[in-house]
Amino acid sequence: MHPWKFFRTGGLDQVSLESGADLLNLEHLDQKLWVALSCPVKGLELDEKTLALIDTDGDGRIRVPELIAAIKWSAARLKDPGELLRGSAALPLSAISDATPEGRIILASARQILASVGKKGADTITADDASDTAKIFSASALNGDGVIPPEATEDAAVQALIKDIIVCCGGTADRTGSTGVTAETIEAFFTELTSYVAWVEQSSGKDIAVLGEATDAAVGALKAVRAKVEDYFGRCRLAAFDARATAALNRAEDEYLAIAAKDLKITADEVAGFPLARIEAGRALPLAEGVNPAWAGALATLHRATVAPVLGAAKTSLTEAEWTALNAKFAAYETWLGGKAGSAVEQLGLARVKAIIAGPGRAALAALVAEDEALEPEFKAITEVDRLTHYHRDMRALLHNFVNFADLYSRDKWAIFQAGTLYLDSRSTELCFRVEGPSPLAAMSKMYLAYCSCTRTGGATMTIAACFTQGASDFLFVGRHGIFYDRQGRDWDAVITNLVDNPISLRQSFWSPYKKFVRLIDEMVAKRAAAADAASHDRLAKVADKAVDAAATAAANSAVQAALPVPPPRKIDVGTVAAIGVGVGAISGALATIAAGLSHIAWWEFPLLIVGLILVISVPAVIIAWLKLRQRTLGPILDANGWAINGRVKINIPFGTALTDVATLPPGATRSLDDPYEDKAAKTRRRQFIAVVVLLLLAAIAIRLDHSRRGHYFWQHPSPPVVEKPATAPAAPAAEAPASKPPGN
Repeated sequence: MHPWKFFRTGGLDQVSLESGADLLNLEHLDQKLWVALSCPVKGLELDEKTLALIDTDGDGRIRVPELIAAIKWSAARLKDPGELLRGSAALPLSAISDATPEGRIILASARQILASVGKKGADTITADDASDTAKIFSASALNGDGVIPPEATEDAAVQALIKDIIVCCGGTADRTGSTGVTAETIEAFFTELTSYVAWVEQSSGKDIAVLGEATDAAVGALKAVRAKVEDYFGRCRLAAFDARATAALNRAEDEYLAIAAKDLKITADEVAGFPLARIEAGRALPLAEGVNPAWAGALATLHRATVAPVLGAAKTSLTEAEWTALNAKFAAYETWLGGKAGSAVEQLGLARVKAIIAGPGRAALAALVAEDEALEPEFKAITEVDRLTHYHRDMRALLHNFVNFADLYSRDKWAIFQAGTLYLDSRSTELCFRVEGPSPLAAMSKMYLAYCSCTRTGGATMTIAACFTQGASDFLFVGRHGIFYDRQGRDWDAVITNLVDNPISLRQSFWSPYKKFVRLIDEMVAKRAAAADAASHDRLAKVADKAVDAAATAAANSAVQAALPVPPPRKIDVGTVAAIGVGVGAISGALATIAAGLSHIAWWEFPLLIVGLILVISVPAVIIAWLKLRQRTLGPILDANGWAINGRVKINIPFGTALTDVATLPPGATRSLDDPYEDKAAKTRRRQFIAVVVLLLLAAIAIRLDHSRRGHYFWQHPSPPVVEKPATAPAAPAAEAPASKPPGN
């Protein structure tokens, strides 16, 4: 068993990666101990090319097996796999293994790359050197990519042949951007040449080109009007069958009226669907006069190229029989044209085609292809050097943000998912992520999140989620602006578009009940004021509406009122007086109860009473905030961004305080408190209020002390002293009186 080491940071146990043995044994480490199990390829502060090289299945996500495979691939080409943990941009050539075939090929290729980019003799190579393929491959026209450009040879005839192939069959771009031909393209080209020659030679000895070189033009003119001519003679046959159909076959008059109502085009496209000529039973097709304007040009071409050479120039019309005979005369040639092969190379001409077939060009191209194939392993190794240099530079960062989150908890490095720093509300926060938009999953992190839309000159935009972990949220609201600096140091205009409200600090939670109370009072006052203002406007509107009517009826009402007796003054209702008395009594009783309770409290207990009231109000809010702050975690935020977080990445209070900085004066700075624009009157009222409160407290303490000394308050009458009677002996019992005699004795 490999002896693993773990470290705890932020309450999370994480595996330590210190050596090549740790990397080689990662496949045996229980995946439940990995902090992450997958991450996206895009949206991270890491070269996307490196991540794409690791993402072998191309699904846009890196998983554990792909990461382990990348480590094993690198270990077979390095002397010590621990070299990947350096995270250096420069890969020493001495670190490449020369004990394995893979390592020896990469080492030789690395030296060739350095020579190609002008660094011959250098002992290190970077990803930028290996990625400069344009400079590397431009050193040789043949670079093992299977593409043969014209500049791959100095033979002018072979260069011309390559250009002919590109023109006829298309070209392929090579690694330097030049256009050339591949072995498949060459083979297809010569197949087309052979097919074309065989097709042409099919007509040799056969009298199918009745007009010689003009036969092709004649057939083209014939095919251009064939469908329309067949339509014409078909209509004429139908008219011969029944004369009643003639009018309908020539189109209705209203169709001509519809066309005549518009501006006719010169080409008469509106009548292209009409018959070639007027339909009559047994009528020949005119070729010049009385034809459809839309087809006049095509019929003229037919007469010049086909009819005149065969039937003579004086022939200006065709009967149906002559039309059939004309088609039959060119049928053999037309059939031969339908079987054309090698049309891709027809543009070269028969003479050039035969010259290429007979020449040595094909053998020369085959030699170039073989030479290029021989270079394939050497140049293929260049891509492997590029892969190794990218892994050497970026693997450390990926491992420390995947297997563990050492970079996140480190104060001198950034995690690959941290996008930059947001400055807003006299604070800066480093815990910013690139996101697509607000996510309900991210709200489960218990973090205070501010989603900001960031824009930059030139139209670039992005959205970030910023976590505020120190200070208060009183002045964080939608629409507030800030500045965001990305990892490259570029500044972006940021504006808050959405907020996820959670406790930020215990101090904020302590004062939050009082702030909410003050805010509630402000809102109630604002609502009452708005309601009163609306009611006032309504009353004024009603008064304005009635003003005119009141003025008109005022005189009449005054006479009537003068005749009426004056009503007696209203008396105060006894019930109202009783209700007022009950209310005053209740208030007085409550005040008396409070005063009686306070009268039994010692003077030194007053501060404790105030502190106790504050604690009763604030402690519940602080406890709730403390519980939520203990539950803060990055997992839901990263999960919403495409990660699969396995560990509980907590953001406790000390770590959160380190991630967000509050504005403070620098060391050694001085500050003048003399503000020329300070509200002096408000400052005086504030001081007077404080003085009154202090005096009242002192008076209360003095009254309590006086009560303790005298036994009563100064507004109370002292109770008379209690006089104790002297102790006396018990009185002797009285002598019993003689019993009285009954009367009559």
